[in-house]
Amino acid sequence: MANEVKDRIDLMKINCEKELTLAVIGGKWKLIILWHLGLEGTKRFSELKKLIPHITQKMLTNQLRELEEDQLVFRKVYPEVPPRVEYSLTKHGESLVPVLKMMYDWGKNYGGQVVWKDGRSCRETAL
Repeated sequence: MANEVKDRIDLMKINCEKELTLAVIGGKWKLIILWHLGLEGTKRFSELKKLIPHITQKMLTNQLRELEEDQLVFRKVYPEVPPRVEYSLTKHGESLVPVLKMMYDWGKNYGGQVVWKDGRSCRETAL
């Protein structure tokens, strides 16, 4: 799997660990997917789709594949008819949960002080 990461990410353009991190978890949807899997546990594709209503099916599929290739998400296929597929975090993915929580706290603080000064807030549920 590590070769897949190297194939997808142009390591010649990566200058440091910060850029590598952004290349792996960057994008509009990956952190949200990791958030749900990290705080709510194993999910099926349809469950993730319901939790992230604005993501298209194609984009969710692509993001999950990339997270799997990058060894952040584990995909388990059950030999059933119809097939059942579940997604969960790997050890590497689990190691991001504290970072995701810190980012959530930062966003909540920043939003309260800068973005939603009038008392409004994001519809995201608290931890």
